[in-house]
Amino acid sequence: MLPWFSDGRFPLYLAPMAGVTDVVFRQICKELGADVMVTEFVSAEGILQRDDRTRKYTEFNDGQRPVGVQLFGADGVRMGEAAKKIIDWKRPDFIDINFGCPVNKVVARNGGSSLLRDCPLLTSVATGVAKAVGDQVPVTAKIRIGWDEQTVNAVEVSKILVDCGMQAIAVHGRTRAQGYTGEACWNTIDAVARAITVPVIGNGDIANGEDVARRKRETAVSGVMIGRAAMQNPWVFLQAKHYIATGEILPPVPVEERWKLVLRHCRLVVEGGKNGDERQTLIGMRSRLMAYCKGFPGAKDLRQRICQVTTVSEVEALAEFSIAQALAGHEE
Repeated sequence: MLPWFSDGRFPLYLAPMAGVTDVVFRQICKELGADVMVTEFVSAEGILQRDDRTRKYTEFNDGQRPVGVQLFGADGVRMGEAAKKIIDWKRPDFIDINFGCPVNKVVARNGGSSLLRDCPLLTSVATGVAKAVGDQVPVTAKIRIGWDEQTVNAVEVSKILVDCGMQAIAVHGRTRAQGYTGEACWNTIDAVARAITVPVIGNGDIANGEDVARRKRETAVSGVMIGRAAMQNPWVFLQAKHYIATGEILPPVPVEERWKLVLRHCRLVVEGGKNGDERQTLIGMRSRLMAYCKGFPGAKDLRQRICQVTTVSEVEALAEFSIAQALAGHEE
């Protein structure tokens, strides 16, 4: 068993999200109570070609452990070689295989959720990685419940993956066809958890401590994975743990404290940015700022201003503007 599931623990995972769960955001979520980290997914082919841009996605620091590196691809042998290279570079606590990504550019390369339609290929990929890695580190997988509503096969796929050597499986409760729309099907996630012997991590529509407690109480999952809710509210991990321990809902995080974290995130990203290019770094941060600021006072004006930021000082000015709006009792 993976040690973070031992002694009755119910770990909270930060879901891997492309363009979101970089080393800085993982650090922030770890400090705010996330138990297990998974990197943004990374192309096995990119790893084998020693692409520096690809390799940076595998970076983490020891304070983020336990942390896994997530790989995608469709060739089991090549995937296994990539996994071994990652282990040689900086031994992660586990390798995770992406069988769930719904994005067209991944699916078109026969990766991610496309393998849910091809169980022989999925078996080949999972077996290839597990055999290559051996007992160096555990191998886990993330899946969706199926390709579409007519082909929900998560229980079958999960059994195959366990037979291939996967030591835990995260299940996003939507089909590939759903993308991120509609509701996650926790009945299917529960069915997977009851059908296999390794830990199952449930993923989908976890927004607060009450959601975590409900899934812990009503399903057989061994942990949950939080994704989009953490983008707006990384405090969700602390809030969830407090609710599970006490049954109390913590008050909302004040706008001032939220902005303090946003500014820290911006500064850390700029400090770690390539060639110290503050402008390009902040342009890349705009979508992240949009997520952080959802629901803030004066949100309409904020969105317009966020689309223009190119420096940390401009974000600081936005923070002053937003906090003033909050103190004035402005609501939108």
